[in-house]
Amino acid sequence: MSDDLAWLTATQASRAFAARKLSPTELVRALLARIERLDPKLNAFIRLDAETALAAAATAEAEIAAGRHRGPLHGVPVGIKDIIDVVGLPTTCHSKVMPNTPATADAVVVGKLRQAGAVIMGKLSTHEFAIGGPSFDLPWPPARNPWNRDHHPGGSSSGSGVGLGAGFFPLALGTDTGGSVRNPASACGIVGLKPTYGLVSRRGVFPLAFSLDHVGPMTRDVADNALLLDAIAGHDPHDPGSAASSSRDFARGLERGVRGLRIGYVRHFHEQDMPAHPEVAAGLDAVARTLAGEGAILSDITLPSLGEFAAVNRVILNAEAWTIHAPWLRERPGDYGQLARRRLMPGAFLTAGDLLAAQRRRAEMIAAVDAALEEVDVLLCASSMDPASRIEDADETARTYPRQARAPFNTTGHPALAMMAGLSRDGLPLSVQFVARHFADATLFQVARAWERASGVDRLHPDLS
Repeated sequence: MSDDLAWLTATQASRAFAARKLSPTELVRALLARIERLDPKLNAFIRLDAETALAAAATAEAEIAAGRHRGPLHGVPVGIKDIIDVVGLPTTCHSKVMPNTPATADAVVVGKLRQAGAVIMGKLSTHEFAIGGPSFDLPWPPARNPWNRDHHPGGSSSGSGVGLGAGFFPLALGTDTGGSVRNPASACGIVGLKPTYGLVSRRGVFPLAFSLDHVGPMTRDVADNALLLDAIAGHDPHDPGSAASSSRDFARGLERGVRGLRIGYVRHFHEQDMPAHPEVAAGLDAVARTLAGEGAILSDITLPSLGEFAAVNRVILNAEAWTIHAPWLRERPGDYGQLARRRLMPGAFLTAGDLLAAQRRRAEMIAAVDAALEEVDVLLCASSMDPASRIEDADETARTYPRQARAPFNTTGHPALAMMAGLSRDGLPLSVQFVARHFADATLFQVARAWERASGVDRLHPDLS
């Protein structure tokens, strides 16, 4: 039964609950059995909170039976990346540095999920402090790719991507500072959105870089992603980066298709700036051809180079991350894993001039992307330039990990969605990324759903038997 229910979307589960064909308790029990059987090989969870999840499912079941239906996420299981606070559970950040002390309050996004009736399944693996991984010198092992456990799953929201790809839950939260929702979405063949900067509160989330951090929804299909964003979006006056936006009902254009929509293909990212693996390039061209066949108007668009984007993102990220980690790195550097320590230390050597120069160039880059999105409605570009490398091949992972086109849109704050573009000859997911104007997240879902519907990528799942 757990295998039959593993691939239910949140939308399907909600309908089954309403029709009394399935109960939240039945679904959670089935998923817990699947997790118990498969997760020892995949390491998606740092802490599975089975008892609390079953109690929440029972409460949701009783409320639904009594006619007190809270909405489409009522009774639906969700996993939480372990840099996001969940009351009663430690926020480990996958690190020895953090105290093993339960959080005293939910992060804002977790509180919103509880209000919607969602069932919190537990805390999920991440790269250490959302920057250092995949690492083997931490208190917990790294998560592994469900399509082939010998390969890495992307990060830093690795457990979120793995758990979705493995059929452990239909919804998850991740965070994204340089691509950390979209990387596991790309590697694990799921849908990951970095929303418009400021659309989702980050209060109660351990920061990596204040001006680049986003919380984002991760799901197995586009419709669920829109539902999850509906639940977590909204202004938070206590988050300094929060935007006073009234954006809502992100699924409103889901089935409109793309006829007449203008899509700008940013070819130079993967053809010139950072030549992609041939299968990745072929996958991107296939997406472009399919959307053109669906009636979209395709044109080529030029943005600043990936090298420039990467340099600006790296300076800002390293400078801001250093301000957070400097005391611990000075007092207890040995408690960090090697990769996190190595990636955080460059911030100690940046000057105020470096940061100011990066911020000036950042403003120009925002203007450049804004200008491009005046000519077109959505950008289509690469996410990862390669299929996921083998997880224990440190040299190949180090070579391929920065080969991506996600960081530009952390730098500019535009919403960006990554999803599967097909499978490689080796059976690993290939990916595509869509980008829209600020607060036009709903348009991303419209385009992503058109590709999903035409290609059937949402029906592809790894064989975990």
